[in-house]
Amino acid sequence: MPVRAVRGAVQLERDEAGHMDEQVSELLTAILERNGLTGDDLISIWFTATPDLHSDFPAAAARKLGIVDVPLICAQELDIEGAMPRVVRVLAHIESDRPRAEIAHVYLGTAAALRKDIAQ
Repeated sequence: MPVRAVRGAVQLERDEAGHMDEQVSELLTAILERNGLTGDDLISIWFTATPDLHSDFPAAAARKLGIVDVPLICAQELDIEGAMPRVVRVLAHIESDRPRAEIAHVYLGTAAALRKDIAQ
């Protein structure tokens, strides 16, 4: 089965653990649904968060969704002047027969402005 990568992002309204959990869960669910994936299709997931997010690890939301046997890692985004604040990004490695051009990258809400070229 081919290995593919799917991207996504969401901008949080505020830095609160419950809000992060809700928003990251929504993002992961959308990524899975729009690509016809199940947890068994996941190889690994990288999460990054902008330096202004401190309330929780984005990966905690994945664990609460039941993604428990997939390697997850969190990292901090570069602190670039003028960058969109309070953003969690996802890079998921998946097994999928879909051609790269058919992978649905998911940028929710205002985060769609980050990648207008691939946001769906």
